[in-house]
Amino acid sequence: MEKTTGIDRARFLAGAAAVGAAALLPAGRADAGGRPRGLRRHGVVYTVGAGETPGTAWSAARMRGDIRAIRDDLHADTVDVTGDGVERLTATAAEAAERGLHVWLQPTLGDVPRRDILDHLAECGRFAERLRRQGASVELSVGCEFWLFVPGILPGDTVLERVRNRIRGSYDPVRMQRELDRFTARAAEVGRSVFDGRLSYAAAQDDEVDWNLFDVVGIDYYSSYRQPHDYVRELRQYRRWGKPVAITEFGTCTFVGAPEAGGMGWDIVDYDKDPPEIKGNVVRSERTQAAYLTRLLDVFESMGLYAAMAFEFLTADAPHRPDDPRHDLDMASYGITKAIKDRPDDPRSDWHWEPKEAFHALARRYERCAHSQ
Repeated sequence: MEKTTGIDRARFLAGAAAVGAAALLPAGRADAGGRPRGLRRHGVVYTVGAGETPGTAWSAARMRGDIRAIRDDLHADTVDVTGDGVERLTATAAEAAERGLHVWLQPTLGDVPRRDILDHLAECGRFAERLRRQGASVELSVGCEFWLFVPGILPGDTVLERVRNRIRGSYDPVRMQRELDRFTARAAEVGRSVFDGRLSYAAAQDDEVDWNLFDVVGIDYYSSYRQPHDYVRELRQYRRWGKPVAITEFGTCTFVGAPEAGGMGWDIVDYDKDPPEIKGNVVRSERTQAAYLTRLLDVFESMGLYAAMAFEFLTADAPHRPDDPRHDLDMASYGITKAIKDRPDDPRSDWHWEPKEAFHALARRYERCAHSQ
């Protein structure tokens, strides 16, 4: 029986941000003068999951259409397939591979016993290896921000409890690091045992990780600075391992001031209300989101990083309501598309997505990069 969990990644990005070789591709291509030039891979995060309502439940048919749009309309060459549920993850990875996309497969089962998380990883890793042997371009990430998802690293039985305990400082940092190191090493061991391609992990910005365990340094990145050189200064530290650096997540929400909120952008929603509603006088701005994403792409390109995956393609459970700003949950979404329900007040309503300005901005950049490679 497949084990799944209903964790909504977009709501808990805050965790880290709030608390502050022939076998390997090079970190970046170089021009004639030896300077790094461009990104090797341009992608987007595509989250699979059970869905929080019947109307947003995972659909194979919808997924196939989304993957086609990622390739043909967004012009991405890479898709980070993440979430939980072996069948959903493997079906999506297979579709992406069949469409000629580079697959970054990252299972993120959480809030279950560690043995279940490792079994889930192993099953996904075996499938990734089958894809690789069939000629697909695929990499395996053993997971994402383990302290957030894996019980026993931080106090708390759920993601929410662990986030709160870390923000409050209600934990032993020495014990946390010891448990994080132990589980990360075990996950890397499991990944190596089933997958012979490049192995990575998606760490929060200030996590301490033994990158000797992996082939690619993966960072979920949500900083906001006024000057490009401040991003460069911060990102340069991840190169000290001498390995390719991938930005496994970067993004922001869809309102004025969202980049400064970093991973806390979702916190403009009061989820205690029924239905949830936007707090305060938040101003929707698709332009803000688009500008932030392209600004970071400029930085990543200038540094010649290995890969960058925009977070995320869609947040189906945060629908856009253009006629009702108080309930326009898409403002708190990191998605580059917006979900629009046919019947806004019906949880079972069918829906479709439409591109935001960020989608179009990335598509222009990704298409240019595809033509220049």
